[in-house]
Amino acid sequence: MIVLKTYNRKELEDFISSGAYQQYDVLPVTKHRALSHIRNPKASDEDTLLILAFYEEKLIGYVGCFPDNFNIDGQEIRYAWLSTLYADPEYRKKRPAKALLKKAFEEYDGKIAITEFTREAEALYNIMGVFEYVFPKEGKRYYFRTDAAKMIPEKKPGTHSLKPLFHILDATANSLISIKNQAIQKPDFKYEIMDRIDRESAVFINGFPKRRNADEINNFINNPWVLEGKRDEKYLFSSFADTFKYFWIKIFNQDNKLEACLLLQLRDGYLKIPYLFSDTDLDEVVRFLNYFMIKNKVKGFTSYHPKLNGAIQKSKVFSHIYERDFKREYLFHKNLLELLPDYFNPNYQDGDGDCMMT
Repeated sequence: MIVLKTYNRKELEDFISSGAYQQYDVLPVTKHRALSHIRNPKASDEDTLLILAFYEEKLIGYVGCFPDNFNIDGQEIRYAWLSTLYADPEYRKKRPAKALLKKAFEEYDGKIAITEFTREAEALYNIMGVFEYVFPKEGKRYYFRTDAAKMIPEKKPGTHSLKPLFHILDATANSLISIKNQAIQKPDFKYEIMDRIDRESAVFINGFPKRRNADEINNFINNPWVLEGKRDEKYLFSSFADTFKYFWIKIFNQDNKLEACLLLQLRDGYLKIPYLFSDTDLDEVVRFLNYFMIKNKVKGFTSYHPKLNGAIQKSKVFSHIYERDFKREYLFHKNLLELLPDYFNPNYQDGDGDCMMT
């Protein structure tokens, strides 16, 4: 029989502080990820943040919960994102994943949302029969440099032996791209690059619809799920990277007035833009991003911001070499959807949910 154990904020803190989480063959959480869950300003003391599944005292699965909320016409609707789901394949017949999901539904009365899921997990969610696809986001991934040594073996494992050749091809191609990009000039408008949101920016973004305020975003910048360093092989989700940095960007107009703010996340050569606040045509944002990506040798950039993607398509300076369409799906439990009015749209930015942290 499967035994489930839940951890709220205090219990998870004790679990991490004692070092007990390290005793298992697979880690159910990393210390820094646990601290981020504990310090989530939208988590209450009673919220369940982690659920472990045991069979005969052996850890065979776990699921993480990341509390969030909607405020609709003055009413708060609390829900949680599923941030991890693992089940030991040797115990698949015991159905630990199904047991974990049912427990998460119970803890949050079915008010559960999920995004950025694997195909295997998606199949399980559909089998459960309680989720609906809602609020999809169309996006683009733009490539600035070749990365065949990473991408081809991942998609075609049989080519792994050719990795040294792919490295040579990448080096040759990227050298030519670097020579071409030498002509790119630093933007001629004022901008600032910071490591977190400052007071001026906080006031600026208050004028925009948003799911997180400046303090919340800074909290997650200060408590990332990914640290720079070598990966712990016992933890199967995102935990470490060679490079993982956030950049808060402020862009000013000719009158020295703040006209755009954006948060960038750079991870091992790939860039995301979790948050963008601006009511301009975004021409300066596109020019800045182009310069930033060339300067930082960014390999690829993913954006689900429709206005930004539209501005990029019109731009004559955005020097990418290739682009692909992407789509982000969201799954909402039917119990959560029942609480939302028919007209409701969360208007998620790229970093909403748990996407910003990985």
